[in-house]
Amino acid sequence: MEKKVLVEISARHVHVSPAALETLFGPGYQLTVKKPLSQPGQYAAEERVTVVGPKKEIAGISILGPVRKDTQIEISLTDARTIGILAPVRESGDIKASAPCRIIGPKGEITISEGVIIAKRHVHLTPADAAAWGLADKEKVLVRIETDGRSLIFGDVVCRVRADFATAMHIDTDEGNAAGISGVVYGTIL
Repeated sequence: MEKKVLVEISARHVHVSPAALETLFGPGYQLTVKKPLSQPGQYAAEERVTVVGPKKEIAGISILGPVRKDTQIEISLTDARTIGILAPVRESGDIKASAPCRIIGPKGEITISEGVIIAKRHVHLTPADAAAWGLADKEKVLVRIETDGRSLIFGDVVCRVRADFATAMHIDTDEGNAAGISGVVYGTIL
């Protein structure tokens, strides 16, 4: 059975804690839903911030909601090099001893001592899809993506299996550009 999975590009974004949200946007502030994302309960918010590194800053980075326990920034390797941050490649949520930065919002700013990562490419899987395809949580797979003139096979793709996931592969903008992805694209788990 062919294991076809929707491939989505996850652009740079910020996840904020409740305390960070209040510092950046003001006491009692709540995120405003701009549009739902493919993962259930997740959304792009209207709110944007500026992320500052030692060399440069990137303005207008989207916040994804809902709020999380810890503040985390997910950027591409190109972004990290541009602003002068040595961010590690990690799974989302694994921020211990990751890179620091400053975040500026309309009402305030914060400096985080860790939290900037380059997200590992991964496939979100429902338990049913994982079982049907013989895949396990944290297993690494290869995914082939066929595009016009830029087809490639991604290695080290982490399977993430949870009941609250929708099945889809997430890669960052650098990876999407390397594969020449445009529009709706499916990959094949090898």
